[in-house]
Amino acid sequence: MPEKNEKPGDGTTYDYVVVGGGTAGSVIASRLTENPDVTVAVIEGGPSDIDRDDVLTLRRWLGLLGGDLDYGYTTTEQPRGNSHILHSRAKVLGGCSSHNTLISFKPLPGDWDEWAAAGAEGWDHEAMDPYFAKLRNNVVPVDEKDRNAIARDFVEAAQAATGVPRVEGFNKGPFKDGVGFFDLAYHPENNKRSSASVAYLHPHMEAGDRPNLTLLLETWAYRLEFDASLTARGVRVRGKDGAETLISARREVIVCAGAVDTPRLLLHSGIGPKADLEKLGIPVLHDLPGVGENLLDHPESVIVWETDGPIPDNSAMDSDAGLFIQRDPEAAGPDLMFHFYQIPFTDNPERLGYEKPEHGVSMTPNIPKPRSRGRLYLTSADPEVKPALDFRYFTDEDDYDGRTLVDGIRIAREIARTAPLAGWLKREVCPGPDVVDDEALSEYARKVAHTVYHPAGTCRMGATSDELAVVDPELRVRGLNSLRIADASVFPTMPAVNPMIGVLMVGEKCAELLGGDA
Repeated sequence: MPEKNEKPGDGTTYDYVVVGGGTAGSVIASRLTENPDVTVAVIEGGPSDIDRDDVLTLRRWLGLLGGDLDYGYTTTEQPRGNSHILHSRAKVLGGCSSHNTLISFKPLPGDWDEWAAAGAEGWDHEAMDPYFAKLRNNVVPVDEKDRNAIARDFVEAAQAATGVPRVEGFNKGPFKDGVGFFDLAYHPENNKRSSASVAYLHPHMEAGDRPNLTLLLETWAYRLEFDASLTARGVRVRGKDGAETLISARREVIVCAGAVDTPRLLLHSGIGPKADLEKLGIPVLHDLPGVGENLLDHPESVIVWETDGPIPDNSAMDSDAGLFIQRDPEAAGPDLMFHFYQIPFTDNPERLGYEKPEHGVSMTPNIPKPRSRGRLYLTSADPEVKPALDFRYFTDEDDYDGRTLVDGIRIAREIARTAPLAGWLKREVCPGPDVVDDEALSEYARKVAHTVYHPAGTCRMGATSDELAVVDPELRVRGLNSLRIADASVFPTMPAVNPMIGVLMVGEKCAELLGGDA
């Protein structure tokens, strides 16, 4: 397989050009090149992940955040939330599946059906379910040897305190609540990732059996190229050495750059809200008002306890178990989630004056179905300037998001008081036992809230009647030709569960759509 870390060849033309070698892009490139008569170029801003133990070893994920493989986006001022969140986006082959904890949930039936109801015809759960079986990733429950004793006791205490069932294998069937160890996309024997790149690209990179697949690594896409008929003809890129060239597509361009960089690329190509583009002096190619709107995330807060001493060291990735609760019986699925961290996760509380204990654990109440909606927009016509991300955390009209976190902290405290977990815990560090009323809990929860690194929705899919829909149910960009988007930006709404598997399934479906059209 051709792999280029240097300047891509001038005038090189391929059948398909994929922008982004991340979670969905890896899937699409691998599937398309199963046909030896099809040529594909993948434009990836980061380096290869092959032989990168810092990337491939799952438990080292925390060390990647804020490092040289992180685009490191920030948020605008958040009056009701935390304005200091680093929104890590991976700059490496495999994208965020090379950067995250690889928690792997098949989206719940209600998640897909919600998309279909929002105008994504053909994306209901019956239509989407078969794509899960097609995934090449090694999705398995946390291995017995990685099941830390305190995490086991968290599972037992959470079941006793909340009454939810114990789940062994969250992907065996739909659930509305439950507690247990997660399924992960990893290889338990050596703690290596089964990321999108590992599962879909590495076999061909190592065997050299895909001469029709070219990886343009450390190559940055900064503008899409169109002809007079508004047909996508290629992508303007800059190589590692600064040389700029055009990578041309005979058939289609597929943008898989993620919920931040996909709308960013469209906007710099003149595709987006006309008035916003004109203010910045960007020539308007196509007025598409939904680009950058509907910015979604899974915000979560944190409650931390000091333990009586060190806890056992065995773990897959230090957050191996979790809890789902359905507070509203009318909800389609769970409406409160917790990750259980076997480490004291105090990055944000420390900003408020809390001190990190030497030994500790954390629970992170999470909002599966947040109601706040944000917006991504440009502040400069210079493609080098990062876009503004205004998540508008906790701005929903009824404060559903804020109240969810308060409920979460109260439930977390109940679990902490319950055996056998209670036997490990010395004291509550933050917010601390003196913070008890709803108002104080809400202020704490919102000010230390962080992201689970799940931005989505900024180029949402919808029906032709939806003025803010950016792509149609075939993932084609409205009003343009030979241009599709396949990544988390097309999500109309946020799945209740961690979205990585959903992105992989979007990639599988996109590859099938492309193959059918070809």
